[in-house]
Amino acid sequence: MNPESVKNSLNISPAIRVGVLGFGGLGQAAAKVLAGKREMILVAVADQKGFAYAAEGLDIKECIATYQSQGSVGYLEPVGTLTNNSIQDLIDTQQPVDGYFLALPNLPNDFIPSVAKQFIAAGWQGVLVDAIKRTSAVEQLLAMKAELQAAGITYMTGCGATPGLLTAAAALAAQSYAEIHKVEITFGVGIANWEAYRATVREDIGHMPGYSVEAARAMSDAEVEALLDKTNGVLTLENMEHADDIMLEVAGICDRDRVTVGGVVDTRNPKKPLSTNVKVTGRTFEGKISTHTFTLGDETSMAANVCGPAFGYLKAGQQLHQRSIYGIFTAAEIMPQFVK
Repeated sequence: MNPESVKNSLNISPAIRVGVLGFGGLGQAAAKVLAGKREMILVAVADQKGFAYAAEGLDIKECIATYQSQGSVGYLEPVGTLTNNSIQDLIDTQQPVDGYFLALPNLPNDFIPSVAKQFIAAGWQGVLVDAIKRTSAVEQLLAMKAELQAAGITYMTGCGATPGLLTAAAALAAQSYAEIHKVEITFGVGIANWEAYRATVREDIGHMPGYSVEAARAMSDAEVEALLDKTNGVLTLENMEHADDIMLEVAGICDRDRVTVGGVVDTRNPKKPLSTNVKVTGRTFEGKISTHTFTLGDETSMAANVCGPAFGYLKAGQQLHQRSIYGIFTAAEIMPQFVK
């Protein structure tokens, strides 16, 4: 009996073949997370200048070393391909990939929805997962529900830390109440070197008063540095346009105007400037007002709190896809599955 037959006879599922689109700080962290998983295998990676694919699994250390030394996984021999149209070219190879984590900056605001359309147009079928932030971007994806269903794609959106892990916690905490009065999400992020997360920092700048996504995207590295010098490397964000609001509204938890998101990002210190938490305040059936608080451990990094849930939602999406359930789902509607 061959190994595959043994697996089938024991009802052991083969590892989920995963691709990561984007290989900056978040994409590399995602690859490192996958290195410790038995239920998932990294087979594809794409960056701005190329992609790499290996059916038996990519050497994650080699991928990271090649990217850091040469600027693209496309230089990885013999499995890399250099191209300025890496995502489309990777899809067009039609190599088997069960699901992709879109570790991409949503700059401009319709970028990730446009990537989803590339997968639809190519006739690809599988699971897509993002860690998108903005309400307006998620609205664009929700409007694509019928297209995604028809294409045979199961799309999991807003599946990082916030939105994502904290949104799911809010949905769970809401079960104690007859009415939700408010959901308050506060995050603290510490980054030792902002240049490893250029796109993420630019997205955060786009939330600041006087800035927009377009303005932040157009900023040079020198202009970002100048802004960070003025703030001592700290970005304070309040009342952000954050997709937790629409996700909780779609899930029927509360109206979006009852959800607020804000936090502090320290781009020069890996230590979190404050603890990340979600507070859900509501009225119980007895008429009492109470608040549930869910706090993330300060020792967990932004990368751990984004990538871990993203792959948990990818696994949940894979289970839906195997049951021919397609379309788009948010982190407030589906529970993630722990990935061993």
